[in-house]
Amino acid sequence: MTTHTDTLTQAQRISASPAPTGTADFAAEWLRWHARHEEQRADKHGFLAITGLHWLTKDPTRFDDAPGLWSTGEAGPVVELEAGESLVVQDAEVTGRYEFGVIAERGSRLASSGDAALEVARRGGHDILRPRHPEHVLRTEYVGTPTYAPDPGWKVEGRFVPFDQPREVTVGAAVEGLLHVYEAPGVVQVEIDGQSMSLTAFNGHAPGSLLVLFTDATSGITTYAANRALNIDAPDADGRVVVDFNRSTNLPCAYTDFATCPLPPAENRLAVAITAGEKIPTERGGAAS
Repeated sequence: MTTHTDTLTQAQRISASPAPTGTADFAAEWLRWHARHEEQRADKHGFLAITGLHWLTKDPTRFDDAPGLWSTGEAGPVVELEAGESLVVQDAEVTGRYEFGVIAERGSRLASSGDAALEVARRGGHDILRPRHPEHVLRTEYVGTPTYAPDPGWKVEGRFVPFDQPREVTVGAAVEGLLHVYEAPGVVQVEIDGQSMSLTAFNGHAPGSLLVLFTDATSGITTYAANRALNIDAPDADGRVVVDFNRSTNLPCAYTDFATCPLPPAENRLAVAITAGEKIPTERGGAAS
């Protein structure tokens, strides 16, 4: 069985092909960054460990990969644990009936059962349960994600142009019929292959940072068809940003059908080929190297 250490070693080997342009320092820094990203991806309770995507309803339901009967309503998700069953929530063991409370959109609560982590979350207006088992085969057999070789030519300067007021943008999801609503503070203007483009940016995880979801002419050929993600550090005082397409990454839906990932807005579906960043995972039929 592939171990966590084995996974990182293989991921580094897959990603370490020499860059066609630029310096060895650039390639080495990119390789360190991608190795850290792969380590997070292969975490024992990361998305590779998800064993099911369960949509909660008002009817109490038992699932094979989690203890208890699960339901939801106006007061939020509830689990009813039978005799001999328990969960750990916020370091406290709970038995019987436990109410998680109302969960905000894209929010989540965590519980654990043995080695498994149980993610109770709200996505697209629906409450869900996603158990994460470290021994799940998708995680234990993960060998790393193939990538384009790092190329300094794909690290370019762009400009962030804020909207007068942040806008709510509705996008589709990897799950058919599901919709996500994101706040867009503005656009990132960048020149790609001699063409000026304006990409809608969402708020990133770090304060002031940005997230761009996109597809391009490689999507469905060498890169994952539905989406790729690019995190961009906060703009400087003049609105300048560094757009490093070498750091374009796959979202969870590129690996598992148990993800609810957002799709890019229409204006971020690019006609040019972004030959940088992560490629189609081997789990989805991508080349292993």
